Amino acid sequence: MSASDTPLARRQCRPDAAALDGEAIAARLARLPLWRIEEGQLTRDFRFPDYHRTIAFVNASAWISHAQDHHPDLAVGYDRCAVRFVTHSAGGLTDNDFICAARHDALLD
Repeated sequence: MSASDTPLARRQCRPDAAALDGEAIAARLARLPLWRIEEGQLTRDFRFPDYHRTIAFVNASAWISHAQDHHPDLAVGYDRCAVRFVTHSAGGLTDNDFICAARHDALLD
């Protein structure tokens, strides 16, 4: 199985990831239907029934971010968390953003 065939959530982030072009972004976004591109960032809003579950998700997000050394911007409310990824060092979206987005989706599977 090549790296491109490996499910995103099972791949590892790389510190040297290069910015993706529009075609590559569209192909990866098709694999993450609940995410969208907003102001150049890969974005998803997660909803939860209560604050406890929201914070549990935030803590799990922190664990993923630490393990992958790739950190999102989070906006947290009582029953919601907006997650936004972009690789500032690459000047755009990279595979790392899509890998971490898929890992966040996997938290709810």
